[in-house]
Amino acid sequence: MNAYVGTPTSRVDGRAKVTGTAKYAGEFTADGLVHGFVVEATIPRGRIVRLDTSEALKVAGVLDVLTHANRPSLADKDEAWKDEVAPEGSPFRPLYDDLIRFNGQPIALVVAEEWETAKFAATLVLIDYEQDGFATDLEAERGSASEMDKPHRPRGDAKGALAAAALRHEADYLIPTEHHNPMELYATTAVWEGDGKLTVYDKTQGVQNVHKFLCAVFDKKPDDVRVISPFVGGAFGSGLRPQYQVVLATLAALALKRSVRVVLTRRQMYGLGHRPMTIERVALGARPDGTLNAVTHEAVAVTSRYEDFSRNDTGWAEQLYKSPNSHFSHKLVDLDVSTPCDMRAPGAASGVCALECAMDELAVALKLDPIELRLKCYSDRDQSEDLPYTSKQLRECYARGAEAFGWARRTPAPRSMRDGKELVGWGMATGVWEALQMPVAVRIVLTSNGHAEVSCAASDIGTGTYTIVAQVAADALGLPIENISVRLADSALPQAPVEGGSWMAASSAHAVLGAAEDIRQELARLAKAMPDSPLAHLDAANVALVDGMIGRNGAAVSIADVMRHSNIERIEKEKLNQFAEDKSHARNTHSAVFAEVKVDEQLGVIRVTRVVSAVAAGRILNTKTGRSQILGGVVWGIGMALHEETAMDHRFGRIMNANIAEYHIPVNADIHDIDVIFVDEPDDRINRLGIKGLGEIGIVGVPAAIANAVYHATGKRIRRFPITLDKLLD
Repeated sequence: MNAYVGTPTSRVDGRAKVTGTAKYAGEFTADGLVHGFVVEATIPRGRIVRLDTSEALKVAGVLDVLTHANRPSLADKDEAWKDEVAPEGSPFRPLYDDLIRFNGQPIALVVAEEWETAKFAATLVLIDYEQDGFATDLEAERGSASEMDKPHRPRGDAKGALAAAALRHEADYLIPTEHHNPMELYATTAVWEGDGKLTVYDKTQGVQNVHKFLCAVFDKKPDDVRVISPFVGGAFGSGLRPQYQVVLATLAALALKRSVRVVLTRRQMYGLGHRPMTIERVALGARPDGTLNAVTHEAVAVTSRYEDFSRNDTGWAEQLYKSPNSHFSHKLVDLDVSTPCDMRAPGAASGVCALECAMDELAVALKLDPIELRLKCYSDRDQSEDLPYTSKQLRECYARGAEAFGWARRTPAPRSMRDGKELVGWGMATGVWEALQMPVAVRIVLTSNGHAEVSCAASDIGTGTYTIVAQVAADALGLPIENISVRLADSALPQAPVEGGSWMAASSAHAVLGAAEDIRQELARLAKAMPDSPLAHLDAANVALVDGMIGRNGAAVSIADVMRHSNIERIEKEKLNQFAEDKSHARNTHSAVFAEVKVDEQLGVIRVTRVVSAVAAGRILNTKTGRSQILGGVVWGIGMALHEETAMDHRFGRIMNANIAEYHIPVNADIHDIDVIFVDEPDDRINRLGIKGLGEIGIVGVPAAIANAVYHATGKRIRRFPITLDKLLD
């Protein structure tokens, strides 16, 4: 009997990736392919008064230089530029006009026979600007913040309860701007198919989102454009929206009537979206026994001047900790930067970091163990909506994580644990994320040779969607996983939303189940109609597909025989799965993160030597790829805590470390022991398989656990991330 779901199954696309046969957006070729190189603005705000391309056009091999002055037609209305996840505002339009909105904005595209030629010619494009006053510093502009109109509704009298609290803690925690640095650079290869038609290979998390976007921007019929993205070398939010290179490549292909490739450089990718810098102000009021009486959380975040981007930084305490009084607000400061974008666990990675650091500080003030404080304040309901959870095994996460980590051996006093010349610190924090589900359609084609092809427009951004879809299909169809092939990320395939928010595993799996069920019913009907069928008297609803057979209780026939006897070569079924709206329960994943740091007492160098992450996320479809997701999230959390920070020179509104030499990220030497524990969490209410997503929860809580461990090691509380040795030694 097949049983792939829940097992540590290796990636079905693994061989293609390690052998190099997997093709990415910038690797597709076409006859007559030419290359584009982007020219960027060097001021943060103003307008172009002169753009001279004459010298660039003299370079042998240069075909054209596209600017706002000579480009083909683009849509005029904001609605055409709004993709399915666009925030409120007026989306950025590359090469649309002479206005400069941020430093690094694309203002011209040099197109040449060779990439190196285009790159050289780009240096010859001369631009004069009229610069306007600008602002890029959140802290300096904090006073101009405006309130978003969608905070959690307040409960009780938080201000009064804080003033009357036996013990209060209030502090600002600063999360810096962070930029995506996926291994794969953003790239688009727009293949000219003739007669105005294009096949666009794009790095994206949503091919149908890009398809609709391009059709709207360029006034194309749906059949004129096809968007394909079979493999993505990292995204985690950076590819949810169409990035500007897809517009430029398409624009050039239409202008030249040739196939065009545009690959951004690492530096140019710092002109794309980013995790916004936020100032998180958390205030906690506690009773003498450690229970909470008041919680307030205010986030002040960066957005661009042209769009209002925000995520749920605040309000997570409503799902974690009981308090009769609460108030939350989210404010935005408009700056002369590109619009921020989603970055792994958007909102939660920043907001929960602040909340969990504040809870640790409260535990210290109350002289309570950090776990004990959290258990005293534990909430079995989402207080914002006063709802129970479909499942919440967070208590078990605390228990399992603490046991694996050895938390009972922790001595509470700061600077009380040592290993030679290094101070040892142990810290912990809670993680929480949403368990989201979206409508997805899947097509399954079963052929008489016992092979099935499963197709869907969903993307696999490296999280393992190919493998999960194959696992679920293999079990549902009763076939070996080797007999399942999966096609994804083609706009011509059945509908799927962008892959984000940790919703794709649950969403696609249930669409597979729906299509497989329709195939089972069709096979059952055909099997019952066979001459002398052993299934003739069985209820079709009770027969199952197992090991290439259809039947029940020993009465079975092979699927191949059923199809041959019926003279059918293939059965094709497509199913759109939509989850019934259920507002009676809250849906979340949870985790408990434990971290050990060792800090050189003289040099201030911090090493994260151990992390234990205990995760409750429903049924785990694939314990191998699932563990990999949590490992990746923990590594990213180490980066948030100790490494990542986009440095801006506010005199020029320019990023100073737009490369991965000076924008620090964790490397192999920074990563030591990471233990992942999946806590059993049956959940028969959230969906048929009891699945919750894993992509985001791995990072949430990790930066706070490390920050709390640093305090325990050194006695110094750092509230401005990342925690670097200069801050420890200051």
